[in-house]
Amino acid sequence: MTAASMGPVRVAFVVLLALCSRPAVGQNCSGPCRCPDEPAPRCPAGVSLVLDGCGCCRVCAKQLGELCTERDPCDPHKGLFCHFGSPANRKIGVCTAKDGAPCIFGGTVYRSGESFQSSCKYQCTCLDGAVGCMPLCSMDVRLPSPDCPFPRRVKLPGKCCEEWVCDEPKDQTVVGPALAAYRLEDTFGPDPTMIRANCLVQTTEWSACSKTCGMGISTRVTNDNASCRLEKQSRLCMVRPCEADLEENIKKGKKCIRTPKISKPIKFELSGCTSMKTYRAKFCGVCTDGRCCTPHRTTTLPVEFKCPDGEVMKKNMMFIKTCACHYNCPGDNDIFESLYYRKMYGDMA
Repeated sequence: MTAASMGPVRVAFVVLLALCSRPAVGQNCSGPCRCPDEPAPRCPAGVSLVLDGCGCCRVCAKQLGELCTERDPCDPHKGLFCHFGSPANRKIGVCTAKDGAPCIFGGTVYRSGESFQSSCKYQCTCLDGAVGCMPLCSMDVRLPSPDCPFPRRVKLPGKCCEEWVCDEPKDQTVVGPALAAYRLEDTFGPDPTMIRANCLVQTTEWSACSKTCGMGISTRVTNDNASCRLEKQSRLCMVRPCEADLEENIKKGKKCIRTPKISKPIKFELSGCTSMKTYRAKFCGVCTDGRCCTPHRTTTLPVEFKCPDGEVMKKNMMFIKTCACHYNCPGDNDIFESLYYRKMYGDMA
């Protein structure tokens, strides 16, 4: 038997061994929650402390390549999911990394990581469901000068990119004042350090939060950096606390509560670490008529978390300004759920 053919056999043997040696506890979530009396487990560095798959007890998330079950979830902060293999097997799986979501642009589907030219002017890249584009044409600025007092861009026949041409002034007497006014405006204009040659800064909208309740992740793609290279940014997000019963706050005769009031400031928790400050945050509510309420206007602020071992880490986090209730709700386990949410506006961070 070759080494290549041994791979599936070895994996099957490991899964079978784990099934035989694991205690005979129920792997489904049909029974009542029963958590150990001792405090929450201390997870190794870099391993998230999360609720189990049934939403009952805090457990250390399984990592890439480790065995997972319905009760022992994979690390969501690293984009891992439990791959059970065949549909018949729902008892034990292996933690696997999610593939990047494809992009639909101009009616064409592109794979995550695939580059394409949207037109003769832009080179674009699909990155996990978001498209970022960089210009192929020069974006330089030509200042007025004595030999070219009135420069302007024109589209020349047979060429894609516009080019600079110099028009002759109709009245030579206005050249001097025009030059002086332009240079004065340039002196008090944008910070020269923010001007990037041949770089059209592009930033996508933040994606929907990966969790409908509790702590999740929101991402975007931008080339707003010194090298003008596309990069994926992430921030923490919480649409609403999981333990909050928001339906009881809906007023009589109403079907939704858009932004319920939180009675007291709260501290956020992330992988066993707690925010150093308390926050009177806004959350999105719920509806009883099939609509879902999602963030509409948000901002991004840094939050410092202190861990049990004394380590302090700073993470960017979404803070909700307003919510919107609508029928564009995602389905369960929909890997494209962010495409169904309304975009979040007004977030410049």
